[in-house]
Amino acid sequence: MFESIRKHSKIVMILLFLLIIPSFVLVGIDSNYFSEKSPVVARVDGDKINQTDWDNAHRVETDRMRAQSPSVDPKLLDSPQARYATLERLVRDRVLAAAAKEMHLVTSDARLARSLQEIPAIAGLKRADGTLDAEAYRALVGTQGLTPEGFEANVRRDLSINQVIGGVMGTAFSTNTQVKLALDPLYEQREIQVVRFKSTDFSTKVATTDADLEAYYKAHPAQFLQLEQAAVEYVVLDLDSVRSGITLNEDDLRTYYKENVARMAGKEERRASHILINAPKDASSADREKAKTRITELLAQVRKAPATFADVAKKASDDKGSATAGGDLNFFGRGAMVKPFEEAAFALKKGEISDVVETDFGYHIIQLTDIKAPRQPSFEELRPTMEAELKQQQAQRKFAEVAEAFTNSVYEQSDSLKPVAEKLKLKVQTVSGVTRAPAPGAVGPLANPKFLEALFSSDSLQNKRNTEAVEVGPSQLAAGRVVQYTPAKTLPLDEVRARVRELYIGQKASELARKEGETKLAAWKATPASASGLGAPVQISREQVQNLPRPLIDAALHAPAADALPAWVGVDLGADGYAVVKVNRIVPRPAPEGQRAQQERQQYMQWWASAEGQAYYEMLKKRFKAEIKTPRPSATVQAAAEN
Repeated sequence: MFESIRKHSKIVMILLFLLIIPSFVLVGIDSNYFSEKSPVVARVDGDKINQTDWDNAHRVETDRMRAQSPSVDPKLLDSPQARYATLERLVRDRVLAAAAKEMHLVTSDARLARSLQEIPAIAGLKRADGTLDAEAYRALVGTQGLTPEGFEANVRRDLSINQVIGGVMGTAFSTNTQVKLALDPLYEQREIQVVRFKSTDFSTKVATTDADLEAYYKAHPAQFLQLEQAAVEYVVLDLDSVRSGITLNEDDLRTYYKENVARMAGKEERRASHILINAPKDASSADREKAKTRITELLAQVRKAPATFADVAKKASDDKGSATAGGDLNFFGRGAMVKPFEEAAFALKKGEISDVVETDFGYHIIQLTDIKAPRQPSFEELRPTMEAELKQQQAQRKFAEVAEAFTNSVYEQSDSLKPVAEKLKLKVQTVSGVTRAPAPGAVGPLANPKFLEALFSSDSLQNKRNTEAVEVGPSQLAAGRVVQYTPAKTLPLDEVRARVRELYIGQKASELARKEGETKLAAWKATPASASGLGAPVQISREQVQNLPRPLIDAALHAPAADALPAWVGVDLGADGYAVVKVNRIVPRPAPEGQRAQQERQQYMQWWASAEGQAYYEMLKKRFKAEIKTPRPSATVQAAAEN
């Protein structure tokens, strides 16, 4: 039968074609057949932003933040607020891109080139002759998953987008009167006196009964809740574990030695002498031209008689530190001198004299006097270093292959982690008391919210199956399983009675302190002369809090002072009790001078420019009908996510 089909394959294909096409015609094709269905989370200028776009953007942003700050709490990066902030940035970029397109704001090739050269990582790829190392540039942008063309397109787009808001913010201005009216109240000082009614002073006045404690316990069950806990075991696959299983070939090591011995030997050092004619960057054009003329004359002189270089340096060089030694700078390696000087020195051959070299210090003539090549270490000397480097390289290449085996194993043999541990020579680690939220000080997978979410999934808890392989860091996968699970429960009263009593007394003591403070406040407002127990007068401001609680400072600065002083205000300090504040007077702020005044004006200008830029962006959002369909997460949502 199969032989017959093989011989008449063309006829079979035609028959299948005739059977399949009518089914599509009659039934139709779902629009989601060729594209993954993803809900729309925002719209800008009629264009959709779907959930997939949002997820991809947040993943890129999270990876960027982790690369910049490896110690950052992963929980913060994946919080509802952090995810929503990514969506807002995504919408902002789309709005500004639409505005740039409408305004025909384009970035020229020259502007793009200047911007690329201003990036330190790219500027460092220049060769001595000023050209760019194309391969190194390609490798650099490749670390971001981009080609040079894609990277440059992104930079070009960002530059065009920046022109939209930059045009508004760059034109912001303010007068000295505006600065004064805005900043004087901000930096205002007030003289106050404070009397504190501390909760601890009222604790002895609180009587407790079993009925009181039982009532408090029943009214506040969340305070005595023991969170759900689990005893878990897990395995981690990372580069270290892959590297430990690699055995190096001796021939590979020998080849690696030949290819890298020059790099590993150390840095070449060069010895040079120079003649400097001072011409700082802030010097006038006339002074710089005069200095350049002088250095050109000296260059002609030493080129004519190279042996006189030291004598000329002693007499003419403005670098007095080296002039006495004939301009000698001794040996130096790369990175020790400013870039133009270094590039010129390392481009010379021994005995050669450079052309005029311009730096921030002025104009130089350089004579290369010696080259110190590093000693070439032996194969055995470099063996430990080479083994570490080569194993790391091979581990990075092998990780994807091993990661696939790890992922498949924990899924296919889901009732135990021992098979994957034995197969890949991993260690099974056991921990008890694990909760849904990372514990303070937790490290590794147990500090990763996604891994904890997988551990506490219904499948993991009910069926005791392995979790899927979860990415918990760069080149780091983890899988775990719950060995024992304890649901959340409210602890019995007898077990937490001491804690209940402590909290009850604290609450009642705070109430007594607040009541006493409010009574005194009312009496002192009516008869200021009767006030007693006030502390010594102190001057406070937003910058000078005098070790006082922030709610007290805020209340004192917000107290109405336009009417007759003194002013009285009460402050509820919660568990710390109550405070009564007497505002005696407003202390005139000394007019800032010199650098302080300039800094304040610049700060105000930044605030004002930022406000104008934000207002302009809000206008653009309306023009391009920007709409975010996902609601902004509230503090309640965040707390629920953390718990």
